[in-house]
Amino acid sequence: MRRRSATSTSPTAAIIAALATLLGLFALTAPSARAASPSEAAATGLHISDGRLVEGNGNDFVMRGVNHAHTWYPGETRSLADIKALGANTVRVVLSDGYRWSRNSPEDVAAVVADCKANRLICVLEVHDTTGYGEDAAAGTLDHAADYWISLKDVLAGQEDYVVVNIGNEPWGNTDPAGWTAPTTAAIQKLRAAGFAHTIMVDAPNWGQDWQQVMKADAQQVYAADTTGNLIFSIHMYSVYDTAQEITDYLNAFVSARLPLVIGEFGGPADQWGDPDEDTMMATAEQLDLGYLAWSWSGNTDPVLDLAIGFDPARLSSWGERIFHGANGIAQTAREATVFGGGTPDTQAPTAPGTPVASAVSPTSATLTWPAATDNKGVTGYDVVRVTGTTETAVAATTTTKATLDSLTPATAYTFAVYAKDAAGNRSPRSATVTVTTEKDTGTPGAACSVAYRVVGTWPGGFQGDITLRNTGTTAVNGWTLGFAFSSGQTISNMWGGTPAQTGAQVKVAAAPYTATIPAGGTATVGFIGTSSAGNPAPTAFTLNGTACTVA
Repeated sequence: MRRRSATSTSPTAAIIAALATLLGLFALTAPSARAASPSEAAATGLHISDGRLVEGNGNDFVMRGVNHAHTWYPGETRSLADIKALGANTVRVVLSDGYRWSRNSPEDVAAVVADCKANRLICVLEVHDTTGYGEDAAAGTLDHAADYWISLKDVLAGQEDYVVVNIGNEPWGNTDPAGWTAPTTAAIQKLRAAGFAHTIMVDAPNWGQDWQQVMKADAQQVYAADTTGNLIFSIHMYSVYDTAQEITDYLNAFVSARLPLVIGEFGGPADQWGDPDEDTMMATAEQLDLGYLAWSWSGNTDPVLDLAIGFDPARLSSWGERIFHGANGIAQTAREATVFGGGTPDTQAPTAPGTPVASAVSPTSATLTWPAATDNKGVTGYDVVRVTGTTETAVAATTTTKATLDSLTPATAYTFAVYAKDAAGNRSPRSATVTVTTEKDTGTPGAACSVAYRVVGTWPGGFQGDITLRNTGTTAVNGWTLGFAFSSGQTISNMWGGTPAQTGAQVKVAAAPYTATIPAGGTATVGFIGTSSAGNPAPTAFTLNGTACTVA
């Protein structure tokens, strides 16, 4: 499924936006001082105070989390627990009001809210059907989305401590973005008239990126139209935001004007429109105490934006590693909402877990166990990392003191260690390390095979490919390693269906757990994102467990 309509604009439009910023054509005016309304004075739950999102007890709350495409993947019920185990304090959940996709029922939304609360996550609920209105003919209106929220009033009433209502995702395209202001204001007022006291979130036009700065210019006007003052703006930052200056100028403008803002979506991997500067986004958000919510957990049509491959928290992509474990990332900066643990934030980290011990070592897997860590309020999970010199790579997340690591390369030495985490997102010191050497892979003797290699799509400097392995023999292949070589400097940057190891031109792909067995006559498929600079010819030879395959 296509993740979303295009979030970027043309180079010409981006230049116009840059000139507008340079010339100072758009500016925010700080809100004038005013007395608190009765709604503000008696605010309960999440609300806005002096331009910041705070909890009912007045504690500052800074969102650190990700987006999850619930409406398209309702069966992925483990996702919120997995997102929490990696340290997030917030999840933005994709819903549908029925205009474009299957409507999420009140019962389903109630279950999502309960799941958020059970996993101690603040829940931002959004209607995705509005995406690109005015440019995408399939998009619904903010008024239709507001009616949907009103139909959920009984489900959401009393959840103000835990739920933020994001009226509609990217509710205006690039056509006449000034048209965003009136329907946005009307939808806010419609919800307030219906009795909603929740903090409301509104997305920017220009597919959320506000490159023409309509939201920036009209933010004070829209904010003033909400009589409760409990309104937060959301900017989506993708390839329009590819320089540090653009990012810092935009974020600082809202902070200086004391207008609440969150980066409701953002991406890091380069695409055909440009290369977003996610490092500046995250660093500036941390400096200014602004929330951010990365796009997205898993299931994107273009998997380059998947944080977890195949909804598996043990297989984070490079983008996922950056978000959860990188500088200014979620594990480092997230703090759990105090509503889940009393009025005083928990800042005490667990003790380090005991030294892990390896067992059940095979050519492609190993099981680790370790003595439990302790914590003043309880350990909620463990992160297993591979240690290579000074570099760490997350390989598994678990709520127990045991993890089975799959998709390892045969006859290879690995060094692993473990971190413990508590419900507030505090992370322990690292455990002592253990080194494990996987066994040699003897493969399936005499396996016969054919391989079909296909380029799915290309863009400047990159491409997407897939490889289909067919077992042409008479017995099942149980565990496999695929070998091939690129001839023009191509490299693999992300893969699903297998785990790549590349040295120069030579590539070895170990099977994923769900592709490891290929029955006689059956197939397994591996997909990947690659880089290329000097042509992109297909490999000409493949081996499966050392046996040469026919090239289909």
